[in-house]
Amino acid sequence: MDDHRNLLDRMPSPPSVPPRVSVLSKIIATALPIAQIAIGSLYRNDCPVQPYIPIYLIVSGVFVLVLDLVSCVPQGQEGEEGATVCHNLIKTLNSLASLFLFIWFITGNVWIYSIYEPSYDAGSLVTKYCNKTLYLFAFWSTTVVYIIVGVMLLGGCCLMVCMCALGGAGLRSEDV
Repeated sequence: MDDHRNLLDRMPSPPSVPPRVSVLSKIIATALPIAQIAIGSLYRNDCPVQPYIPIYLIVSGVFVLVLDLVSCVPQGQEGEEGATVCHNLIKTLNSLASLFLFIWFITGNVWIYSIYEPSYDAGSLVTKYCNKTLYLFAFWSTTVVYIIVGVMLLGGCCLMVCMCALGGAGLRSEDV
């Protein structure tokens, strides 16, 4: 049993991501926040039923872009002088911005889902009106977050089941 290793020790380390793929993924990841800022700004006064929805989009877009920019800042190597201070500052900023975004996301959920489905006809009741492009963009960009989290949780659960099954199979074959 001395040479028994758990499943995680036997797994190869993941391959490193090529720089081109990393840059491309950053560019794609900035598309949604830029769209949030643009749509929130364009339709800033076009949702009287919930005037905070455009503000929610603008603030979310700005904070996600800030997080993207902070993730691109070189933090230095572990042994370099000043690298620890820079690293700690970036980690603190990242943590604070992430916490704010989480709270802001929950707040945006309340604003968006509480008025589902608003009137898209500007000539009808003005107090129930919200621009269709603005509302549907906010609705679906928020809903997609839940879809992504759900897919990741499902994938993680499937991965854990597979790891347990493979780990159990590996233990049985070693015991024989």
